[in-house]
Amino acid sequence: MYSSEIGEATEAVDVSRAGSVRLDDVTHRYGRGGEVFTAVGPVDLTVRAGEFLVLVGASGCGKSTLLRLIAGFERPTHGSVRVSGTEPRPGEAAGVVFQTPRLFPWRTVGGNIDLALRYAAIERARRPERRAELLARVGLEGTEKRRVWEISGGQQQRVAIARALAAEKPLLLLDEPFAALDALTRERLQEDVRRVTDRTGRTTVFVTHSADEAVFLGSRIVVLSRSPGTVALDLPIGLPRGDVDAEELRGSPEFTELRAQVSHAVKSAAAA
Repeated sequence: MYSSEIGEATEAVDVSRAGSVRLDDVTHRYGRGGEVFTAVGPVDLTVRAGEFLVLVGASGCGKSTLLRLIAGFERPTHGSVRVSGTEPRPGEAAGVVFQTPRLFPWRTVGGNIDLALRYAAIERARRPERRAELLARVGLEGTEKRRVWEISGGQQQRVAIARALAAEKPLLLLDEPFAALDALTRERLQEDVRRVTDRTGRTTVFVTHSADEAVFLGSRIVVLSRSPGTVALDLPIGLPRGDVDAEELRGSPEFTELRAQVSHAVKSAAAA
């Protein structure tokens, strides 16, 4: 039987460690003049190095906005964001996986990975070995010569994950990467991501609106309130990680209890 630990995360965190994230009094607004819309805030949040944090909440609560702020794609209207102790810059702070794979269709699977390796300044001589390692990590051995349109949507998303891992950055950000996939493919990729991030030890921030997905993936879950998004619940997840039986984990009473708790929190936060 699995056991869970439920409560507030209060221990001190070294925010200078590679992959750690710190948001201090962050508020972000869009628009100007009389058309200003507050998307999130105020938010205070710390993500420990090596942690798998899941941001969950109803549509429009600001989950993706927070992810873009952490990635450095946008700067907060108020407050500060720090990744590994410094202000994040686009393309430098983290590997990012979006809702759609965003692969280059004129390149092969291997060509998409090679491009990411080139931008990551990996030596040309090392690229074939590194490419093979990345594809094996996401279960796509032997596909490097196939065209993007020759593989399934789930496989394309695996390529996108491999590409995000290519730069060897300590932080990985994923914005609802499985939302458009069928249920079976989605569960398989959840297992892949859980396994890969556990083995690499990368800090991961994952955005979803699914309580089930959040509990399965996260070592910690943050539920956001309705817009403007604020932290409604900060929940450490004590379910076992590493090489575990996914079906047994999903069927455990502890998993069911946590899923119900998160689902209730999401609905309450959206209605508040």
